[in-house]
Amino acid sequence: MDPVTLIVTALVAGAAAGLKDAASSAIKDAYNGLKGLVRRKLADHPDGELVLDRHGQDPQVWEKPLAQELTAAGAGDDPALVSAAQALMQLVDAAGSAAGMYQVSASDHAAAAGRDMHISASDGGTAAGVIHGNVTPPGRTPPGSTQGEPHPGR
Repeated sequence: MDPVTLIVTALVAGAAAGLKDAASSAIKDAYNGLKGLVRRKLADHPDGELVLDRHGQDPQVWEKPLAQELTAAGAGDDPALVSAAQALMQLVDAAGSAAGMYQVSASDHAAAAGRDMHISASDGGTAAGVIHGNVTPPGRTPPGSTQGEPHPGR
């Protein structure tokens, strides 16, 4: 799922869950936190806050305009927004979260994470399951054999 779709999905799910009497305070808090992050992200966009408010009133009509505003604001590249959306979906749909429905895809993008990350490949690509440490060589690495002793220091 792309990050903006995840954010919009979480806003819809959180609003719907928050209307139920049985909604936990954790869901309400997570929804309000996500909505606050989205509002701050859209603050510099003249129509952003209006679209967010209208989306809250009629999500089906305002879903696409909200996604456009979020994309223009760079919300998909904001790790705090994505994490907040995933956390809300974990509360609202734990089974879907466990099944990986709300994982963010990073195809054709670079991805950085300070914790575990699920990576998958499609269209015949190759995926790395776990990468630790710096994976970029510190300098240019031309092809060819190395020079020097085979076992330095021996």
